Amino acid sequence: MITEEKLIRKSTRKGGRMDWLVRAVLAGLTYLILVVAMLLFGKIIVDGGPTLISDKAPYVNLSFLFDKNQTLHVFDDSQGTRQKMPASQYGEYLKQHGEDAVFNHKSFSYSGGGIVGPIVGTLMLTLGAIVIALFFGVCAAIYLSEYARQSPFIQAVRLAILNLAGVPSIVFGLFGFSVFVLAVPVITSAPASRSLLVLPLYIGDFVISFQGWNSSLMAGCATLACMILPVIITASEESLKAVPQGFRDASLALGATRWQTIRRSVLPYSLPGILTSSLLAITRVAGETAPIMFTAAVAAKDDLPWEGIKNPFEILSSQVQALPYHIYTLAARIPDSEYTRSAQYGSVFVFLMLVALMSVSSMVLRAKMRAKLKW
Repeated sequence: MITEEKLIRKSTRKGGRMDWLVRAVLAGLTYLILVVAMLLFGKIIVDGGPTLISDKAPYVNLSFLFDKNQTLHVFDDSQGTRQKMPASQYGEYLKQHGEDAVFNHKSFSYSGGGIVGPIVGTLMLTLGAIVIALFFGVCAAIYLSEYARQSPFIQAVRLAILNLAGVPSIVFGLFGFSVFVLAVPVITSAPASRSLLVLPLYIGDFVISFQGWNSSLMAGCATLACMILPVIITASEESLKAVPQGFRDASLALGATRWQTIRRSVLPYSLPGILTSSLLAITRVAGETAPIMFTAAVAAKDDLPWEGIKNPFEILSSQVQALPYHIYTLAARIPDSEYTRSAQYGSVFVFLMLVALMSVSSMVLRAKMRAKLKW
């Protein structure tokens, strides 16, 4: 006769085996993801590390980080030694030795010099997009969380925001091209011939011309900001809702207005969560290629954004280089070789370090704010 005690022991042993099996499967999947990530990062480090890391002090290839991008010239000199020179050095070599001292010459576009231009452009695009998206995203989140009444319309707005998060980046690129590059209104005294509409201002010769910002840093930042707005809005709204209602009630009971309550009793305690959303946005914005390809990026640029300008605002209207587009150019538009491959993986390695640096900075800032703001 099977007693109740035996049934309990049998059920416990069966449940223990099932628990062990589930735990093993979940652990295996987790460590599989970790192994894949380590293999990916290991591949980038092994192939890109030698381009950046040197065996001589200061053990970093500073020219790769701080020189402008150039064409790489590879040739044999009169002694049969294989030479690799960026375009600027190759021009000096020709002046000194002449073309007769160059044999088996080959050139590789965008594979010589350094990548300071793409680095600067990536930082400017990322920071500009984050600033724009945080301003509009946090404002929208405050309205949805603190002011808007719950209704079918507001629920539809939230659903639309969530759906925007799933739109492919190429669609945002086409949107940015058709709106920010070609159609956004600008105030000017000399409207372009392609302007969609011109409205007089009756102030001198100035008019409002719907001609866009052309391909520029401003257009790229605005396009990237639109792309990450759903992430910013959703995460910021959840952070605002996480602040206890008692904070609001106590502030209102003391006579504070709704805005004073939000500004002094809600926003400070939701900032760590808002920074989390900005952290997620940084990792996405920095790696996008399609949106900036239509709106801001250029493969080659002789000057940095601030060089050769008289007005600081001209930086916003200039095109920039960017690491994702630079890597795409090396990988897809230049014939594959050991020289282009070195520049490509070196750029990927620097890009990975740059994104990691921005992410770690956001995490440190968020941790410090969380330590100060507790309830």
